[in-house]
Amino acid sequence: WISDRYTAQQGHAAAHQTCLAHLARDVAYVVEVSDDPVPWRLQLWLHSVFTLAEHVTDLATSTLAAKRRSLDRQLGAILATPSGCDLTRALQAKIRRARDQLLVFLAHPGPVEPTNNGSERLLRPAVIQRKMTNGYRAMWAAEGEADIRTVVDTARLAGRSPFGTILKTIGA
Repeated sequence: WISDRYTAQQGHAAAHQTCLAHLARDVAYVVEVSDDPVPWRLQLWLHSVFTLAEHVTDLATSTLAAKRRSLDRQLGAILATPSGCDLTRALQAKIRRARDQLLVFLAHPGPVEPTNNGSERLLRPAVIQRKMTNGYRAMWAAEGEADIRTVVDTARLAGRSPFGTILKTIGA
């Protein structure tokens, strides 16, 4: 499960990867408006995580485990650093609450991404369609399109023909 930090998106799977792109945006804001060094250290930590994510499928499981332990130790030190800045303390608390959801992608290299950008790209056609048509007048139409999009996108992810998958789905 990959999502941002909305409460409604918590607890839907055995493992949950928090979107690190959203977290990076929050960190960048605090870096911009604060003189505190903690957000800057968090920004460097996230840079290390994103760099690792680019090569996650090329590394051995033991290497990923060692890098995860190192990143977790570094994050622990950053979160334990006292701060006089309210924004920094709020950011530290937010990250502390999500800590077990930040490096899940390392345990599932390839299938799990560190951001939800892929999911958002898949949602884009539905959002554009909704905006261009001013939405649906009937719930059955919205649900029907959602069902078709789910079948088509799942088929694409699995490397199958979307049209063939739709025919099999209708036939079932």
